[in-house]
Amino acid sequence: MDAQAIPTASDLIAGIREIEPLLHEEKSKAEIECRISDHVADELRRRGFYRMYRPRERGGYGFDPVSGFRVVEELSRINSAVGWNVAIANACECFGAYFDDATTEKIFGPADTVLAGGLFPPRKAVAVDGGYRVTGKSLFNSNCHAANWLLVEALIYDGDDQRLDDDGNPAGLFMYIPASEASIVDNWDTLGMRGTGSHDVELNDVFVPENQTAPLLPLETASSAYSGPMHRLTFWPPVAINGVPALGIAQAAIDDFIDLAATKVHAYTTNSLRDRQTVQLRLAKAQATLRAARAYLYGTFNEMWEVALGGDFLTIDQKADCQQAATHAIVASADAVKLIHSIAGTAAIRRDKPFERYFRDIHVITQHAFVCESRFEAVGQVRLGLDSNWDFLYF
Repeated sequence: MDAQAIPTASDLIAGIREIEPLLHEEKSKAEIECRISDHVADELRRRGFYRMYRPRERGGYGFDPVSGFRVVEELSRINSAVGWNVAIANACECFGAYFDDATTEKIFGPADTVLAGGLFPPRKAVAVDGGYRVTGKSLFNSNCHAANWLLVEALIYDGDDQRLDDDGNPAGLFMYIPASEASIVDNWDTLGMRGTGSHDVELNDVFVPENQTAPLLPLETASSAYSGPMHRLTFWPPVAINGVPALGIAQAAIDDFIDLAATKVHAYTTNSLRDRQTVQLRLAKAQATLRAARAYLYGTFNEMWEVALGGDFLTIDQKADCQQAATHAIVASADAVKLIHSIAGTAAIRRDKPFERYFRDIHVITQHAFVCESRFEAVGQVRLGLDSNWDFLYF
């Protein structure tokens, strides 16, 4: 790709302005159908939103983490499902570092490659000549309708016997599988984030060649196309980007409340919402909470980017910093939305207003395994010099 043709995050955000009416129109339909439409997914693909973290050597934009965060946050402010699906697709891109150049050229070389993935529960991969036969169903495959490749986790079996590593733990694999080899189980029916289409995806005795698999271990060396600084951050941009849509949702809630407060009169009074001291206090507190969370997340990953530019991988303490900032982004965003919900009056409970959806969406995101509040426990263990019970901190 010609360097002059590679957009910046600001370029992509400017492009969002062009499709903003479409993204707004899509929200209600996606909520009902539990997926974003093919038309919107195709527009996102055409504009390159799905390949922000793909290396330039594979036709991507090679963004640093925070540049990708900025784009995802703005998409999420307008349409939470679209922002989430773009976040997940880009998170799945980062695992290309585990695979050899020939495999990444096959998967990521085409400009129309779009990813989805669900890692839990792991599938069963039975070793056979030249690869594995994979069977099983995993949950939460956001963006699966738009994807043509899937990121999969599986545990290895030799016949009926589960393979163990040298430490006696189950031996696992990452793998990429064509989406055409999988079946979508249409069962995504949730309180919020309904438009993400995060359905179960099932594989039934699918053959996966050896070169499309990689050991489920911490990354030590990356293939040449993935040897840049982004991939020295290994698992952590994919983890943190899960928290970014929450920032966008909270910002939308604040923006819409400010518009509401200018005209809404509180029940049984003649005063507008904006004249009430409680409203003024909680609005300012919500805004401060959100801005602090954003600054913490973005600042942490700017620091980690400098570490990676210097040629280093992250230490366990730095990984804990990443986890802490990402989890805090979600927890704080939820706090900000709850503050707005508490002062929006009956507008907060009406289906024709956006506030009930912000409330539903943000609370679904708080349950995500990689960034939920319980991950603070793993961070605290590291701070206290203990072994963490969250294995991914070692990736």
